[in-house]
Amino acid sequence: MLAPRFLVDAMLGSLARWLRILGFDAAYDPTVDDAELVEQALAEDRILLTRDRRLVLRRRARRYLLIEDDGVESQLRQVLDALGIDIDPADVWGRCLRCNQPLETAEAAWARERVPPFVARTQRRFRRCPGCERIYWRATHVEAMADRLRSMGIRVRGRPDASG
Repeated sequence: MLAPRFLVDAMLGSLARWLRILGFDAAYDPTVDDAELVEQALAEDRILLTRDRRLVLRRRARRYLLIEDDGVESQLRQVLDALGIDIDPADVWGRCLRCNQPLETAEAAWARERVPPFVARTQRRFRRCPGCERIYWRATHVEAMADRLRSMGIRVRGRPDASG
C-alpha cells in the first residue's frame, strides 16, 4: 500500500512538520489561498488536512480530514488513527523538514565543509536535501523528538539522522 500524500493548510504548520518527521509527503505552503489549496489537493491526489470546516463545505474538496484539536500531538494521532496509517521506521526522518523533499546520502567530505566545525569533527554520516541543500546529521534533538513521538504512542526504532 502506498503511503498517503498530504496537503496541509496554513493553520497546521506544526502538523506538516511532524508528518515529515515520520516520513510522509506533507506539502505545506501558508501563502496558498483556499481555492488553490483545494485545486492542488485534487490535481496532486493529496489528502487535504484542515481545521477550516467552511473550506471543505463550500469547496469541492473530496479527500480531506477535518482536524479537530489545537494540539499537534492530538492532531498527529487523529491523522494516523483516522486513516489507519502504520509508521514505517525506515521512512522516519527521511524528508527535509523545510521543503519536504526525500533526503539523500551525502558524502561526508562534502558535508563536513558545510557544517559547523564541531559537527564536522564528531559526525560521520550525513544526509542532504536535493531541493534546498540543507544538511542533516544525528544530533541530540533526535532523541527528544523520538521521546515526544513515544509519548504519543508512536514507536520509533533506531537512531536515524536528523538535522543538526
